[in-house]
Amino acid sequence: MTGVLPVALEDATKVVHALLDSGKEYVCVMKLHKELPENKIRETLGLFQGKIFQRPPVRASVKRQVRVRKIYYLDVLEVDGRNVLFKVGCEAGTYIRKLCHDVGEILGCGAHMYELRRTRSGPFTETSGIVTLHDIAYIHSKWQETEDSAILKKFIQPMERALELFPKIYVRDSAVDALCHGAHLTAPGVVMLETGIEAGSKVCILTLKGEAVAMATATATTQEILRKNHGIVARNDRVLMPRGTYPKLWRSKRQSS
Repeated sequence: MTGVLPVALEDATKVVHALLDSGKEYVCVMKLHKELPENKIRETLGLFQGKIFQRPPVRASVKRQVRVRKIYYLDVLEVDGRNVLFKVGCEAGTYIRKLCHDVGEILGCGAHMYELRRTRSGPFTETSGIVTLHDIAYIHSKWQETEDSAILKKFIQPMERALELFPKIYVRDSAVDALCHGAHLTAPGVVMLETGIEAGSKVCILTLKGEAVAMATATATTQEILRKNHGIVARNDRVLMPRGTYPKLWRSKRQSS
């Protein structure tokens, strides 16, 4: 397998779980065990769009139990004899080699994954400034020669880049340090937010400068949050910003007493 592989450094490892849960896109070469009419191949692959049941293969890092995964799109790009080239966008945790096996079962001829390339992982795509290992080695050697940290920005991106696809809530500076200490976000701390937030959905909490503060679970929809003037609107799941980055402008119960 080749393709896009996001790598997190230092404190940015806190967002790895968010990337693991993000959607993926692959380009795959599936090899059929028998030549079949192209129209039958395309028709069968079309059946796998939407929600599918899938049991992870024997060589998998998770428990082998049937689970539901969603295929957002599956486009056949080319059929050449027993080789089928297709592009698939899918939910995280979808096994493409198992998908190929299941397609072969439906076709009645058998099939296996011959080659796989990941073209998207969350917000990162092949056309969004990814670099090869050779590029990294070259850039790193230039940095050692010049000690100019700006050179490293050619392949090291801000942590916020990994969170681009999450709905966002922007908060007041006075609320930031409390959130960094694990407090849940309340309505008075919200300055603005994106549309489409649903209760129970994962959201990213940002400062007004666009700095990531925490990952949280919304307790209300966008419209409900806009109408609230008190109460919790998002429960803190993972703090991303170090404590003390913003001044402490809140009081604990012990201090207030």
